[in-house]
Amino acid sequence: MVAINLLPFFIHAQPNGQTRFSFHRGLMGTQFNVILYAPDSTAAQRAYSAVSARMDSLNQIMSDYMDGSEINRLSATSGSGQWVPVSTDLFNVLTEAQAIARLSNGRFDPTLGPLSLLWRRAVRRKEFPSAKERHRARRAVGYQLMELDSTTHSVRLRRPGMRLDVGGIGQGFAIDEALTVLHRFGIRSFLLDIGGDILVGDPPPNSAGWRVGIGSASAGDTDTTTIFLKNAAITTSGDAYRFLEYNGQRYSHIMNPRSGLGLHHFVRSTVLAPVGYQADALTKVFSVAGLRKSRRLIRRFQGVKLLILENKKGKLHKWQSAPF
Repeated sequence: MVAINLLPFFIHAQPNGQTRFSFHRGLMGTQFNVILYAPDSTAAQRAYSAVSARMDSLNQIMSDYMDGSEINRLSATSGSGQWVPVSTDLFNVLTEAQAIARLSNGRFDPTLGPLSLLWRRAVRRKEFPSAKERHRARRAVGYQLMELDSTTHSVRLRRPGMRLDVGGIGQGFAIDEALTVLHRFGIRSFLLDIGGDILVGDPPPNSAGWRVGIGSASAGDTDTTTIFLKNAAITTSGDAYRFLEYNGQRYSHIMNPRSGLGLHHFVRSTVLAPVGYQADALTKVFSVAGLRKSRRLIRRFQGVKLLILENKKGKLHKWQSAPF
């Protein structure tokens, strides 16, 4: 997991007139942390309040956990043949998700909802889904079955039973939107972290960048690397906390859309990217692809760097596309 050093509820004056402010709240089923530099507490609170409101509005649009969310209302129209007008935010996140699905040959898929529901229940109940259940769910999955019309900002879901799930890209998309809000308030130096999806702006005063630690002692890996980040996003995906064990086999919460199952060997991907939605989604893409295939696949994504660890048959393999 990506680790950061936060100063909770702390204000620290800097010699250049900028002051460091920290804000924390629960959001999207995880913790949302904001560190920003502003001239005073009034400016900081106004900017944070606007960011927080923006995040809440996006959650109402993108969350497939919330009854009545826009994405769930859209999913309810699947198989009807209707072109459904949607908000600019939902259309944009679905457009980015579909583009990554195509470039990754379906290793990321925003129509994964039927399988996601099945796997969430399995992890929660510790009950493995049957082959019949998985087969039924897979029939309603396929990014090619989601059609987008950029002229009317409309979406059509061609097959009955389809259910959209942008959980693998939504948090990254949300912090990209939060960046836009902060820039509108003149805030350029900041760190946004939602559940380990991290996006940073300009470095803190008198610093080379935001200090981020990568790595943890898991699956035999004991290396921790510290990097200094500016104007970039970074995300790590792995199975350290959420997984299912069945018949002696451990299955990750990271799902392979092709099999409908969680990954059944350890893999941890850290992606450094220009924007949050890329870092968020591509950790899943490279985890599903695995180390060997990721070496070629990463060439499709400009400006993206990857650190991947994979444990197969008891042996840990590590590869990094370029220094972070």
